[in-house]
Amino acid sequence: MFRKLTMAAVAAAMTTVFGGGASALDVKLEEVASGLQHPLLLVSPPGDKRRFITEQIGRIRILHPDGTLQPEPFLNIQEKIIGLVPEFDERGLLGLAFHPNFKSNGLFYASYSGPIQGSAGLGDKLFFSHTNYVAEFRVSKGDPNKADPGYARVISAINWPLFNHNGHWLGFGPDGMLYVSTGDGGYANDYGAGHNPVTGNGQDKASKLGKMLRIDVNAENGYAVPKDNPFANDDEAAPEIWAMGFRNPWRCSFDMGGNNALICGDVGQNSWEEVDVVTKGGNYGWRVREGRHCFDYQNPNDAPASCNSAGMTDPVLEYRNCGFFNPEPLKGDACKGISITGGYVYRGGHQSWQGKYFFGDWSKNFVFKDGQLFVATMSGNNWTMEDVKVTNMPGWNSYVLSFGQDSDGEVYIMATDITGPVPGGPAGGLDKIYKIVP
Repeated sequence: MFRKLTMAAVAAAMTTVFGGGASALDVKLEEVASGLQHPLLLVSPPGDKRRFITEQIGRIRILHPDGTLQPEPFLNIQEKIIGLVPEFDERGLLGLAFHPNFKSNGLFYASYSGPIQGSAGLGDKLFFSHTNYVAEFRVSKGDPNKADPGYARVISAINWPLFNHNGHWLGFGPDGMLYVSTGDGGYANDYGAGHNPVTGNGQDKASKLGKMLRIDVNAENGYAVPKDNPFANDDEAAPEIWAMGFRNPWRCSFDMGGNNALICGDVGQNSWEEVDVVTKGGNYGWRVREGRHCFDYQNPNDAPASCNSAGMTDPVLEYRNCGFFNPEPLKGDACKGISITGGYVYRGGHQSWQGKYFFGDWSKNFVFKDGQLFVATMSGNNWTMEDVKVTNMPGWNSYVLSFGQDSDGEVYIMATDITGPVPGGPAGGLDKIYKIVP
């Protein structure tokens, strides 16, 4: 989901203190919801003032315009979710997107991790972790604040090798197509069980893992490959692929304004975190590259001097990872975190923030909560970033789970204060949602 976890990394967690030398944007955090179970997304249907919140355990909650959190879930699919490990898990309810015509058709889409599908082969049942689904749901005819409990239609099911690197952010583009992010299948270095041993999944056109998929859910049968997908006519590729070369795109978004750019935060391995602007047919490098740097999956801490990266697209932003496995000691502002969390371009009411991209990092430390908030200014293919300073909560340092955006373009942070042997698991109810305000 949102970080790279190995027991060695936990045992040797860094205690780097965030330096104060970088420029910073002053903000305040306004609490809007609490007592949640690992909120991973906040989105609003087009033109709707309600804010829909996904909880990793399998519930969608409604935060009404008056600030009240509806006690009963809008949708509860906990029975469809694979059993989650309370201390730490990257599976669960991962994505939510409302159809552009939601007001008239009531359709919405959710992605979730379920038990391995029954048609899976013996190898899958022995070694694969789960199946990631994308399903269509609809609103109840009698209550706009409840989903229809009798309707669900699976439109995508991908067997997943390991429990991590699921991706599965969902979003409708300005073209009306449904976009689905996928991670490389888990573990580390895009290698091992369930990974293409020659190329890794990120560079395997035949695999849907490590990709951005694009699907037409408006087709007559409710699922079609758009004819203008870059590999729609390639017999050796999965035709749903829109872009490739991702490790773990943990959270993506379409800009509500500007040119409606699709932006993803892609979690790196040991050294670099990156932000990508995703375009048709783009190849974002993994596992040939990590960020703008060559990568060797067999020696992940030693970046090769050269690699075959022809045709690959550079990230618009990258920053050093603070993890234990970095080949050189990093201090102060030399590193920014250990697992990027993609965010949103601000399109709300504060004019000086227009067009700024708010994002963050889960933490600078595996053991002690030290979440980081950033803001980037877009400028062509190379952006600039600065830290975000929370002025009304000195020392705020929760783990940053995700970001959200409402129909007015305001941006929110989902955070948790869960602690434990492996912190940040989907349990405890110590999670809050904050609105970013001036």
